[in-house]
Amino acid sequence: MSKRRDRRRMGRALALAGLNQGLTGPNPSVGCVIVDAAGHIAGEGVTGQGGRPHAEEIALDEAGGRARGATAYVTLEPCRERSSGAASCSAKLVSAGIARVVVAIEDPHPTAKDGIRVLREAGVRVDIGLGRDRAARRYAWFFAQAAK
Repeated sequence: MSKRRDRRRMGRALALAGLNQGLTGPNPSVGCVIVDAAGHIAGEGVTGQGGRPHAEEIALDEAGGRARGATAYVTLEPCRERSSGAASCSAKLVSAGIARVVVAIEDPHPTAKDGIRVLREAGVRVDIGLGRDRAARRYAWFFAQAAK
């Protein structure tokens, strides 16, 4: 993928995240765009109202088998574990065969942080920082809560 295409895809993910801003309870509104190996958008998702389902889950369901070998653009680090005990977003991305994850910004929340480590340990390429400034502004309230 080209840097220009990466910027466009992350821009789309950030726009999706804005759709449910303020409607996801204590969870942040995250956007996710999955681009298949051929470079076509295979799935998109935004955190559901009330905080569930997570954006990655929605995008993976939409992408189906096209997720294998794909790139996921996510506005916030995919969670390492879930408070509900369900499979985490990082585990679901690995299981789906995602080859690369582009993350705008790391998540400081105790159950989410280290999702990047999980991805990398599974052999997924992870790039961090594309769209970081926009994501930092969007999630400032969430980061302040996570620091408490």
